[in-house]
Amino acid sequence: MSPRLGTLDLVPALDRLDLLADPVAAARGTLGQAADEAWVCAIDPALADTAAFAEAYEVPLEASANCVVVLGRRAGEERAAACVVRADTRADVNGAIRRRLDVRKLSFAPTEWATETTGMEYGGITPVGAPKGWPVLVDERAAALEWALIGSGIRGSKLVLPGALLAALPSVEVAAYAL
Repeated sequence: MSPRLGTLDLVPALDRLDLLADPVAAARGTLGQAADEAWVCAIDPALADTAAFAEAYEVPLEASANCVVVLGRRAGEERAAACVVRADTRADVNGAIRRRLDVRKLSFAPTEWATETTGMEYGGITPVGAPKGWPVLVDERAAALEWALIGSGIRGSKLVLPGALLAALPSVEVAAYAL
């Protein structure tokens, strides 16, 4: 039985791979049998941004998780990560995340770079299918969600999976990464 989140019509993600960006669909194998616990729904792409989405689909902010891409340098080496925090919090970019990546200065990655590097649309970037080698830093509050509503890699849909499954994705490190 599908989870119930606001007014969303959720269907098994494996039945609607067309609602997932290519890197997300390709990553379904990394979920193993837990892929059966992933759900997806079509949404109006104009409502993909968190606040508009939450209001239009009656989903509480604390049930949604945002994924941001950060970028820093150390000794000429570029260091990127996907960071996932609940939508009612902010990523601790200048604290815990900067220290974890061991960079002096860290910032949100430029939009064009992030979309090109991930193969996902801005406003839909998700930790599922993040580039190999990137750490996926998941805040403990996002990992503790019963159902985490995240991007699907495109603006026209959302992915829903158990917080425990989010925490078990490849390259995930769960810690206090939000303010």
